[in-house]
Amino acid sequence: MVDFHQNGSIATLHNLRTRSLADITAELETFTANRKASLILPCLYSELETEAMPRILAELSKVTYLHRIIVGLDRADADQFRHACQFFEGLNQNHVVIWNDSPRMQTLEARLQAMGLAPSEQGKGKNVWTSIGYMLSCQDSDVMAIHDCDILTYTNELLARLIYPVANPTFPYQVAKGYYARIGTNKLNGRVTRLLVSPLLIALKRVVGDRDYLDYLRSFRYPLSGEFAMRTNILPDLRIPSDWGLEIGVLSEAWRNLAPKAVCQVEIADAYDHKHQSLSPQDAETGLNRMSTDICKAIFRKLAADGTVFTNNVFRTLKATYYRCALDLLEAYHSDAQMNGLVLDRHSEEASIELFAENIMRAGQTFLENPHETPFIPTWNRVHAADPDFLRDMQEAAAADTREFG
Repeated sequence: MVDFHQNGSIATLHNLRTRSLADITAELETFTANRKASLILPCLYSELETEAMPRILAELSKVTYLHRIIVGLDRADADQFRHACQFFEGLNQNHVVIWNDSPRMQTLEARLQAMGLAPSEQGKGKNVWTSIGYMLSCQDSDVMAIHDCDILTYTNELLARLIYPVANPTFPYQVAKGYYARIGTNKLNGRVTRLLVSPLLIALKRVVGDRDYLDYLRSFRYPLSGEFAMRTNILPDLRIPSDWGLEIGVLSEAWRNLAPKAVCQVEIADAYDHKHQSLSPQDAETGLNRMSTDICKAIFRKLAADGTVFTNNVFRTLKATYYRCALDLLEAYHSDAQMNGLVLDRHSEEASIELFAENIMRAGQTFLENPHETPFIPTWNRVHAADPDFLRDMQEAAAADTREFG
């Protein structure tokens, strides 16, 4: 995607194909000599058995500028944790595998529950939050990056380009969001961004009027990407969503805490493919069905916090407006796919739009019926204020799990 377009809301850092990976890596080595960088990998044990993880491991082993890699491991028993520790021994960097399901970690979670500070549900949000807490307990990193563990097209250039904007001390950016073309072997992917988020933001602008927050979200070429980097000074006050609205939630937190000039998006790959979630039309609690509802709720909550008033009539109008916008965009996507020789199934795409339209209403109804819902995990600053020893104890628990089982 070679271009140099800037829309004025946030900075877009392109890959103009004018600089080699070796050149970027050499500069990153200079930056991180005094400003250490850590990478967080939120991981399900099942992902170790996919074709993506061995590739990611091999590529990360070539990276010379990372100080530490933190693997947050979910859904693993003792034998699987032991296997995970052996699996990641191939990394050349200092690294730790945090066994989130261990008895020690469960004891710490019970401690949080007793204080009313525990994450409300399991999932990627809790995994990322725990890993951030561990990194903060180490007190030795200035830069943090996160990416998913199911990237089939992974190269270490993705990480280098992702981390560069916040690692460069002369840049003003506190947060960098990765973007890329969501193209599979012969298919146009990225359904939730294309068919839900983009038309929903257009519809919201028509229904509730101009909002700086909507313009901000529309500036991101791929707002649902799981790849972002941050300077660690902002992490203690970062509120991590506990549901599937993690990516939108993090962007909303950057909007809340930072000036737009401190946020950028960076092109990190020519093409990107990963494990695809099913639509799950029969089950509102799984797959893209659940994800789409949580994303809508995250956007509605943020707009309400900024003063937007929502009613049942507003949500009914929003659903109708969204549906028309989504069908109009689908026509453009179909033309784009056909011109580039890619497959786009119009029937399944329209079925997705119909489901997403219903989920806008479902999310709106949930929002109206639960005005006191607290969707965010408490910040680490709040946890520290309530229990100053918690971060130290979590670091010690992770070390003890490694000694006993690793």
